[in-house]
Amino acid sequence: MTTTAVSQHQTKWWSGGKSPFNVEYGKLMMWYFLMSDSFTFGAFLISYGTIRFSQNYWPSPSYVFNTFPGAGETNLPLAFVSLMTFILIMSSVTMVLAVHEGHHGNKKAVVKWMAWTIVGGLAFLSCQAWEWNHLITGEHATLIDGKIELIGQSMRHNPWGSRIEDNAVVLDALKNSSHETLAKLAHEQNHSLVEAQLNALSNERLIGMLNAQELHVHNPGPVAFGGYFFGITGFHGFHVFSGVIINVIMLIMAQTGVFERRGHYLMIEKAGLYWHFVDLVWVFVFLCFYLV
Repeated sequence: MTTTAVSQHQTKWWSGGKSPFNVEYGKLMMWYFLMSDSFTFGAFLISYGTIRFSQNYWPSPSYVFNTFPGAGETNLPLAFVSLMTFILIMSSVTMVLAVHEGHHGNKKAVVKWMAWTIVGGLAFLSCQAWEWNHLITGEHATLIDGKIELIGQSMRHNPWGSRIEDNAVVLDALKNSSHETLAKLAHEQNHSLVEAQLNALSNERLIGMLNAQELHVHNPGPVAFGGYFFGITGFHGFHVFSGVIINVIMLIMAQTGVFERRGHYLMIEKAGLYWHFVDLVWVFVFLCFYLV
């Protein structure tokens, strides 16, 4: 009995284990930074949601994000952004593997998986650059002041609003130069448009692009959509770019044996925390802009 009591006393069942605050200083500071950065992203997304649901209508993601490199305005809604999301998630997987190998002191494997993480980050940034280029410089048929105009993204006329009609109806109006048909169509879709006139200079071009399903006619959308989309996705893209730079530095340090001399790969773990945070934020950006 006495031996048992002493044994239980020595194990200190109720004295607690390792202190939850016994964390390396750099890692603790990284958590503080990520927490403050999450407040920034949260404020941006809450602001976006407030404006989004205060509007009577909002651009449909199925129309705005239905393109794919080399395929034009195909009917592939969200296919490209799904690819972007997959790339970013896979880069998080490779980062997990790099951290895991770092815990085991495997320099060669750490270098390999860090390199793949960098490739994933660069691929994501390349995809985002293509998407931005298409949305800003691509031509969009927008009904402005009764005229069909081919414009890119602008703060004055947002080309992504409500889609007025199927291409076949618009084509019929263009081919037959039926101003009355298009005027009636515009009036049914937007009562503020009393008359719609065709832009004769671009009729042939519009007919070709509409036939090829390269564009669809939209009423102008809210200016706030473009501002919030480019602002928030750009801010996230800056974080991804920063993460790639950090990962390149970690790769060089691992390759030159800095961590081996220190006896640990703790810096890789800190970089991994930041990279996973960037991945997590993208999930919320994806939800707010591309799905809702």
